[in-house]
Order: sequence, then C-alpha cells, then structure tokens
Amino acid sequence: MLTKGANPIKAVTFDLWETLLFEKDGASDRRSARRCENLAKVLGRFGLEVSAWQVDLAVKETVSSLLPLWEGNKDVTTLYQLRLVVKSASKGKVVLREEWVKELTSAYVSAVFEVPPYLNPGAEGVLLWLKNRGSRVGLICNTGITPGTALRQLLAEGGMAGYFDVMIFSNEVGVRKPDPEIFHLAARELGVKPSQGVHVGDNLRADVWGAKNAGFKAIHFACEEGKDRIAEADPNSLVAQSRKIGILKKEQVTADKTITSFNMITEAIEQLEKET
Repeated sequence: MLTKGANPIKAVTFDLWETLLFEKDGASDRRSARRCENLAKVLGRFGLEVSAWQVDLAVKETVSSLLPLWEGNKDVTTLYQLRLVVKSASKGKVVLREEWVKELTSAYVSAVFEVPPYLNPGAEGVLLWLKNRGSRVGLICNTGITPGTALRQLLAEGGMAGYFDVMIFSNEVGVRKPDPEIFHLAARELGVKPSQGVHVGDNLRADVWGAKNAGFKAIHFACEEGKDRIAEADPNSLVAQSRKIGILKKEQVTADKTITSFNMITEAIEQLEKET
C-alpha cells in the first residue's frame, strides 16, 4: 500500500546512467573500440572498406554535429546517426542504404552488451521498496549513442525491466532532459500530476533543474562511485563532451533532497511526503 503522508508521492522517476547504471574506469573507451570494430566489419561486407580508426573519427564527427541539438534539448533517432556515420566514414561518397540498416544498427548498439555497465548495488532494493508501497516507477533517460531499444533489452536481461511502469528514452521521443516536455510526458504516462512525482538523478542541470522546472520534486544523487574517470579526463570522449552541456553549479540549483547512497532514497521520500 502507498504510504500516506501530508502529500503522498505517487510516482518516482529515475535517470539511468550513473544513477541506476554504473561504469568501470575505461569502459567507455572499450565500448567505443568494439563499436567501431563492429561497424568497420559490417561496412566492409557492404563494400565500404574503412578501418576501425576511420569509423572512430566518423563517430566522433557525428557526435560533434549532434552536440548543438543536444544543447537545445533535442534528440534524433539511431537511423539518423547512422546516416551521418556512413556519410562521414565514406567522405560523403556513400549514402546509407535501406538494406544495410538492420546489420549496421546491430553493430552500432551491440557494444553495450559486449562491454556492459553494472547495476548500482542499491538500485534493486529501492525499486522493490517502491513497488511494494504502490508507487508508480518510471525511467527518463537521455541517450547518446546507445538507443532505447538496446537499453530496454539490457535492463530486461538484467532482470530490472519489470520494476518500471514507463521507460522514456530521448532518441525515441525527440526531446532531452532538462526540457519539461519529457518530464510531463512521463507524468502523463504514469497517470500522475507533476507535483505528485519526484525525479532522482545525478546531473544538476538535466535531472534536478529539469525536474523542478517541470513541477516535479528532485532528489540529487551526488555519488562518486560508478563514474568512468578515464572517459571524464578525455576532453574528446562522449562522456566529457556531454558533461559540458549547460553546466550548472550547485549554488545555481537547489534539490529538494541530496543523497550520496541509494539506500537514502527511502528516507528522503518519506521526509518529502511529510514536508509538502
């Protein structure tokens, strides 16, 4: 049964990367290498002979071209990304063909299964607690290169997908956090008002500022565990570049609660229900 408070929280949404899923140092580089090797092999079978190094340059060029869109809180499909990768890898001489899409998509996303992230050790206990108390549970994820289809499969294979009533991925809906639209979409699909929801995430701009602007309460997950420090130190990595998008300092945004461990979520939610 849902715990009764002064203003019960009916839904809790979560960020995915570095909130529910953690990374090991170097995972991003290893995943990128696998992705480029896989793409180069498939492209070679289709007659476009390029090295994994050339594909890596093409992927980086694609990410650079997408950054202005991401900064504007917009997103694109995996198919759109693949068109850009093929165009860049071939120096504009080859256009992605429809009959290539299935194999290239598989090559593009398979790296997340070959070099998978690992589950935040406290996540499953919190998700079970929320389901047992009758809360609706959602996921709101800004995707980069790995799309929602692959992330759903990853969560399903890890036995985690069943905890979520709704999973929203930016590449599928065309909008990214912190745009209020993606939070409002989650609220509608969860069947709650924004004021009845709380969002949990690690990013001050995307998760805290975004959630509060959308009318949600926000819990900032300020944890140093599960971050790929090697990727963060490389200014050319996707991780480092995404960090630069609309950086907010702690004094510029105030979370309703800040936690350093997932085990603190239950107490934070119960406190929020009493305070509001």
